Amino acid sequence: MAQVRDPALEDPRAIEETAETEAERSTEDQDPTAETGPDGETLASDDQRMIEQLKQRDTEVRAHEQAHVAAGGGNVTSGPSYSYQTGPDGKRYAIGGEVGINTSMSSGDPEGNLEKARAIIRAAMAPAEPSSQDVRVAASARSMEVRAQQEIRERQIQEYEAVMSASAGDRDSTSAAETSRNSVTDSAMGPSSGMTGGQARLARQNSSVFAASVGAGLSQLA
Repeated sequence: MAQVRDPALEDPRAIEETAETEAERSTEDQDPTAETGPDGETLASDDQRMIEQLKQRDTEVRAHEQAHVAAGGGNVTSGPSYSYQTGPDGKRYAIGGEVGINTSMSSGDPEGNLEKARAIIRAAMAPAEPSSQDVRVAASARSMEVRAQQEIRERQIQEYEAVMSASAGDRDSTSAAETSRNSVTDSAMGPSSGMTGGQARLARQNSSVFAASVGAGLSQLA
């Protein structure tokens, strides 16, 4: 004898669970915030998590490169260029980037090179989390900074030595003039041997007048 299953006798809990499951599925299908694929269908939860990660990475990369540009100033040779990854939603997200920067040094301008090196260091280390490439660029710029500082010190030493040499030359010239004046005075004041007493007195009088005249002339020339 066949048995007919009366729907009214089914387990009410099973009916309730089935209704809740269908309601959840309906809610997911109608969720306006759920990510959809290129075909418009709602993506699986794993794909949605990947999209969120890609969005976060895209934001970080763009902020990173903009920090380089803002700090690099006139040393930036090109704006940010990005590498992309296409997400499950069919959109492209930036996952890497770079900014061109001029690291060349100018010959004979250590002050300019020093300023430029420090600007490059600031640009390289501007992002919150500098990359390994950023660290390498900053290290190279620090070497530029050291070379520029060394050139500035060497030039300052050369300038100091030139000033000291000129001062020594002036002192030598003054000493030679003093020696020459003393020689003239001594020769004029010293009487020759064999002079009589009157001749010696006359010579001393003449030498006194001559010495005063020479001294006044040297004073005016100085």
